[in-house]
Amino acid sequence: MNVLVINCGSSSLKYQLINSDSEEVLAKGLCERIGIDGRLVYQKQGAAKEETEAAMPTHREAIQMVLDALTNKETGAIASLKEVEAVGHRIVHGGEKFTKSVIINDEVIKTVEECNELAPLHNPANLIGIRVCMELMPGVPQVAVFDTAFHQTMPAKAYLYGLPIEYYKNYKVRRYGFHGTSHSFVSKEIVSFLGLDPDSSKVIVCHLGNGSSISAVCGGKCVDTTMGLTPLEGVVMGTRSGNIDPAIVEYVAKKENLDISGIMNVLNKKSGLQGLSGVSSDMRDLEAAADAGNEDAKNAIEVLCYGIAKFVGGYVAAMNGVDAIAFTAGIGENDGRVRKTVCSYLGYLGIAIDDEANAKRGENMVISTADSKVKVCVIPTNEELAICRDTVALVG
Repeated sequence: MNVLVINCGSSSLKYQLINSDSEEVLAKGLCERIGIDGRLVYQKQGAAKEETEAAMPTHREAIQMVLDALTNKETGAIASLKEVEAVGHRIVHGGEKFTKSVIINDEVIKTVEECNELAPLHNPANLIGIRVCMELMPGVPQVAVFDTAFHQTMPAKAYLYGLPIEYYKNYKVRRYGFHGTSHSFVSKEIVSFLGLDPDSSKVIVCHLGNGSSISAVCGGKCVDTTMGLTPLEGVVMGTRSGNIDPAIVEYVAKKENLDISGIMNVLNKKSGLQGLSGVSSDMRDLEAAADAGNEDAKNAIEVLCYGIAKFVGGYVAAMNGVDAIAFTAGIGENDGRVRKTVCSYLGYLGIAIDDEANAKRGENMVISTADSKVKVCVIPTNEELAICRDTVALVG
């Protein structure tokens, strides 16, 4: 079965066409800088990577470019969209209504829409992917794989907020966590890679990208994670503020004459690395600016790394120890500077970074020195394969 996996982020879209029988990737790529300027990366199996600069104002244009690339007469992986037998979609937020993957129908779409306010940067983009694929490939089964599922093993002490308990009982206000497919895949992969005991291992996964989250995984089960009711909580991200004093909401709203919708727009779309630096939400742009002497860009990077290190330290305490730390996702896999800066705060764990290893990318690798007491690794995530497997389990 050929499964097309669509993974829409807030400003990016990753895709893979996978033969589920062999788990071979027939074609893969990504659309990045959606809403900024736009770039399509496409690579057919065994062929060179192709890059196309093109305007991508929204995810709709990005998905259309992906489908056109897959069916291109000269370089496409398939002759027509009829060769796609199922589509698996990453959905960020399912509330408490979805605890596992489901086949998409009108009722599922309606319920996902009801969760839009909990993930304003992602769920609408996810739904665009679903609707475009349903329109262009009528009759092809579509499956929703939810980002919140992996974190459902968190105990109440980790997912409850210090609010009136009625808010949880009546409205399900709690920490849900996100990037669950990635955290699940990477936590299992690092255990296998290092030969740790799956039942007793203590692992911290740092999923760092335009959206970032960190999780503590003990014996294969998530016991805590940084994102909360929505993907706004946690570390500083591309355009999201991460953790702030809640009283800032009222203070800034009064100063700027903003209603709640306006202040939430600031926190979700105008804050984070973009807001701190005034330069960009893209780490590559920030590092170039910092190297050129931009103090705001330098501070933005330092705020991010410092925040990550504090969460890592907290999770070491939560699990009463740690065997390994994994860096993954766009920044985590590709930015050696961020990894080394974060680990510079973790010397008390007996961690030192091997600069030569840290300069590499693209594969599972240990980047800590041989005498480090805690292993630090780069583990490329593979959310697409995990989504493919769930899709096949439902429609295969």
